[in-house]
Amino acid sequence: MPSAIEEIVTELADNNRPLLDSRLADLSNLNSAEVELLKQLWLTIGQERRRQIISRLVELAENHFELDFDSIFQGCLTDEDAEVRSQAIEGLWENEEPSLISTLINLLEQDDSAKVQATAATALGKFVVLADSQKLRPHYISKIYQALLGVTNNISKPVEVRRRALEAVALLDSPEVEKAISDAYYSPDDKFRISSIYAMGRNGNPSWLPILLKELGNTNPEIRYEAAGACGQLGEEKATPYLIELTSDNDIDVQLAAIQALGQIGDTEAKNFLEDCLDNPSEAIQQAAEQALRQLGDEEDPFFPSF
Repeated sequence: MPSAIEEIVTELADNNRPLLDSRLADLSNLNSAEVELLKQLWLTIGQERRRQIISRLVELAENHFELDFDSIFQGCLTDEDAEVRSQAIEGLWENEEPSLISTLINLLEQDDSAKVQATAATALGKFVVLADSQKLRPHYISKIYQALLGVTNNISKPVEVRRRALEAVALLDSPEVEKAISDAYYSPDDKFRISSIYAMGRNGNPSWLPILLKELGNTNPEIRYEAAGACGQLGEEKATPYLIELTSDNDIDVQLAAIQALGQIGDTEAKNFLEDCLDNPSEAIQQAAEQALRQLGDEEDPFFPSF
């Protein structure tokens, strides 16, 4: 008589059957024996179907905190299909176990898929945040730092991988990181330059402000968008009048980024302008200003009234 796992896998492997959330949820919190059996049966499922399953498991885990598919995601990090590996990394986003760091570094440095490498770099960024909050031991921080910086500076790596590594490592401030950000900014590759501007905000060094203020006027809306976000991250009041001007940009995403940044800076001029935006004829602008003011109020006073 087949086990429960075998029955589930048989159903899931059948391309003629819909993927039912209720059936997928049965794969939550598997014990070690069930995990081993699933590993044996997993590759009997077709590639496209495995992609569909892992994608749905990631969605379920995001929407239902009580569901735990981490053992499945970890097993799928060695799947023969790059899309499955990439999805598995994303599924482990909430997993903060340091034991995952070496696996992610290996995927970043050795995987044959640029998409998997880039996804691994972004996932390591989560551990960089833990390091910045002093929630990670120094030897782990050193491993992550060396891996991300090494990939950022490795010109043989695809730009998509290098830029994600740069974005992740930017929070670990050092002269080497600042040089990497600067080198990326002066790169001829537009995507790498965009990531350098994002990294300036994440890095948090006020010395980046003159560059960011200049880039608020760039002809590329992606660069204006990232520059606005980075100004918000730096929190420098000098950026306020520039951001106010940017709220009249011809790109709505840039306008909204500027409003969010004003809420992060939160000086008197920014706050007064955001209050004026509540009467803006654009509903999107109104909502963004309301959210920025609410966030600003929460930071100033936990009893700040909602609008």
